[in-house]
Amino acid sequence: MSQDIDSPKPLTQSSTKAFENALLKIEHEHYVFRLFVAGMTPNSQRAVNNVQKICETHLQGRYELEIIDVYQQPIYAKQGQIVAAPTLVKELPLPLRRFIGDLSQTEHLLAGLEIIKKPHQPT
Repeated sequence: MSQDIDSPKPLTQSSTKAFENALLKIEHEHYVFRLFVAGMTPNSQRAVNNVQKICETHLQGRYELEIIDVYQQPIYAKQGQIVAAPTLVKELPLPLRRFIGDLSQTEHLLAGLEIIKKPHQPT
């Protein structure tokens, strides 16, 4: 008896359990961020406030946020290959991602961080 490769396979209890476990893992992942700023300019301050608000709202208790002023610690900017500030770097969970700007586009940032699904794009 052969099965058509395009036909859906029935869900088993083990596949349902695997899916539920994957969802739990996503909900409990720990995030590690580095926010690179250039002094406390208005743009830098907005980025700090925006990322703190996002983390507290969506990742409460599941994140580390390090804020690095590239004027005070330029070696970190060089090591991280930071060419613009503010820049948010998501180090964990992989893959590494970078976001430049004041981080005010919350929906796009959350989608880019894979915290929520990407917003629907009009066609």
